[in-house]
Amino acid sequence: MSENSEFRDCPATGIGSMPGGDAREAAKTVTGSFGDGEGMPYLAELPARGPGADMIGRTVGLLSELYGHVEPSGWRISDRPGRDTRRARSWLGEDLDALEEFTQGYEGPLKVQAVGPWTLAAALERRGGEAFLGDPGACRDLADSLAEGLRGHLAEVRRRVPGARLVLQLDEPSLTAVLRGRVRTASGYRTHRAVDRQIVEATLREVLGAAGETATLVHTCAPEVPFALLRRAGAGGISFDLSLLTEREEEAVGEAVEGGTRMFFGVVPGTDPASGRLSDPGGSVMGVRTLWRRLGLNPGTLTESVTVTPSCGLAGASPAYARAALAHCARAARSLADNPE
Repeated sequence: MSENSEFRDCPATGIGSMPGGDAREAAKTVTGSFGDGEGMPYLAELPARGPGADMIGRTVGLLSELYGHVEPSGWRISDRPGRDTRRARSWLGEDLDALEEFTQGYEGPLKVQAVGPWTLAAALERRGGEAFLGDPGACRDLADSLAEGLRGHLAEVRRRVPGARLVLQLDEPSLTAVLRGRVRTASGYRTHRAVDRQIVEATLREVLGAAGETATLVHTCAPEVPFALLRRAGAGGISFDLSLLTEREEEAVGEAVEGGTRMFFGVVPGTDPASGRLSDPGGSVMGVRTLWRRLGLNPGTLTESVTVTPSCGLAGASPAYARAALAHCARAARSLADNPE
């Protein structure tokens, strides 16, 4: 097994979203939780601020030569940048300012997130109100726009945090639904036809390729993660909720690990636990150790193959819990390194 060196110094990280609307507080939390080699800080997303700060709206603000506005049904493409696009770009600028402030002199991995082309195609409406997903040509145009927008975004982050080793995460929670024909049309009475897997793979490869030499991963918090497809598309890492993994999917995880793919295991709850407290750090990664044993993998490879994360974004958590969850991820990763057996 070869170590994926792109992800060195990444024992733990968060998914992307954080609670509240204070960009400086969020940046302070994500950089403070993962300092001194404890993990990988990231550009926080604050969807509680409203349209434009949500996952789809934020990525609409990154698109090249495509603009969006908010309708009651969601985000729809516009002919020109209006108030909603400007708001999305303004909030991203605010978040970048805060990140830059708290990463002065930082050298190490730094993650940025954007919605991937297929989840974007499933959520974003064309001018007539139907999803991009229903028009293959529109999907290609959207992927091209996203790829170009991401190149510019990564260049801007590099300019602001010159010592960082960037990692690009594409969020694809709707990917499985796209592959299986489960995305509903605007009427809600039927679903869009499943997209051919080769087209899905090729489009993902194009968008991931826009990152150039930057390390990439794909995140989904949905069941039935298409591990092999994501690997073929060029994702260096795959991020998912470990609790949703089924036995029949475990072999695909083993193959991915042996092929050098980094596994971002979501093992820490994304919202405040009913008990009010987290388990001990070692208990949080017990499932990872158990999986390693079942797959017959060498425990000594855990630290070079695994990053510990929350199960999904932390937007629905309390601010205190979000801070605790990120710190817990770092402690759990340390437990995994100290006691791989």
